[in-house]
Amino acid sequence: MRMVDLIEKKRDGGELSAEEIQFIIKGYTDGSIPDYQMSALSMAIYFKDMTHQERADLTMAMVQSGDQIDLSPIKGIKVDKHSTGGVGDTTTLVLGPLVASLGVPVAKMSGRGLGHTGGTIDKLESVAGFHVEIENQEFIDLVNKNQIAVIGQSGNLTPADKKLYALRDVTATVDSIPLIASSIMSKKIAAGADAIVLDVKTGAGAFMKTLEDSRFLASAMVSIGNNTGRKTMAVISDMSQPLGFAIGNALEVKEAIDTLKGEGPEDLTELCLTLGSHMVLLAEKADSLEEAREKLIQTMKNGSGLQTFKTFLESQGGDSSVVDQPEKLPQAQFKIEVEAQEDGYVSEMTADEIGTAAMLLGAGRATKESEIDLAVGLMLNKKIGDRVQKGDSLVTIHSNFEDVSQVKSLLLEHIKVTKNPVQKPVLIYEEITG
Repeated sequence: MRMVDLIEKKRDGGELSAEEIQFIIKGYTDGSIPDYQMSALSMAIYFKDMTHQERADLTMAMVQSGDQIDLSPIKGIKVDKHSTGGVGDTTTLVLGPLVASLGVPVAKMSGRGLGHTGGTIDKLESVAGFHVEIENQEFIDLVNKNQIAVIGQSGNLTPADKKLYALRDVTATVDSIPLIASSIMSKKIAAGADAIVLDVKTGAGAFMKTLEDSRFLASAMVSIGNNTGRKTMAVISDMSQPLGFAIGNALEVKEAIDTLKGEGPEDLTELCLTLGSHMVLLAEKADSLEEAREKLIQTMKNGSGLQTFKTFLESQGGDSSVVDQPEKLPQAQFKIEVEAQEDGYVSEMTADEIGTAAMLLGAGRATKESEIDLAVGLMLNKKIGDRVQKGDSLVTIHSNFEDVSQVKSLLLEHIKVTKNPVQKPVLIYEEITG
């Protein structure tokens, strides 16, 4: 088997076999296939696409290129949730305890964020003492005991994907649907999930800006999951504006606590109930989505989701008293209001630019070496469709430096107010079950 023949085959629109894909990924991982040949194949895939079977075979080849997490000692159906990213996306902090309180095992492997705000681990580390440096056996024991634990990404998971992603980044092949979908799904499958719920964002703050592109990606990932033996579904949700009100690590933990109490923002609550219902259904803890949703609402009302969150924090060294005393979370030194310049209705809140404003405060990392300030961020006081009067606060800036003129200018530039009433954006566009 020669790589040049396989490049030619894909260039001409042929379908690669599972054995050919295994040969490619193994050779690229061990270095016997050079970057320039993999670049040529990536570009051929970009233009010629891949069949459903090729995508599944590529995903599994990348899974098998490194370690795989064995979650079989954990009782029950392990359901993972993955979001394609966004601004103010606090869903994992709410969903984990919520579905765990219904007996769904949540064995979460998470990373740190690079971008607008921290990742799930950064957010949880806003709670004093909380840590994810636990051994695999303790991780499994905690999930069996509490139904939930979070561990940091470790080991040698999907080394082929890491190597291929770096190559795609410099060869203009990042936005290839089969390569994106196999990259995401290889990590989820290697992490040991039995079933996967995907939250695919669409809009200005999302990787996929249009509904059509988001639909293509969601369908591709659902197909890969189901073709590799993992029950998989996707929700396409809006990211034209930030989700919820909080953007920033400690601020998002506080918002997650409010949401677990049933007192959170309407959009965040609705998305968590939608995603959570599918997780509960896939875990076979309910017979219908309606029953699953009702059970989740009850966990908010009776406090069991909140108690599970407390237990989860305590079990990983965190100070669970922050649940009842959120003022113990890191607090910024300055709170500065961004006021509306005119009367009208909020018509636009460009999610990615608002995320950049939070990053300028120190809420996220511009580079891997950047230090995150867990206390800082933004609290939105208005959302698209809300009526405002001149002088009303649009956003509260939480900062540890007083001069926030650059942040304020960026926010005013990207939060638009118009005279005429504006309809609130759709939150959930589609659900794709394959």
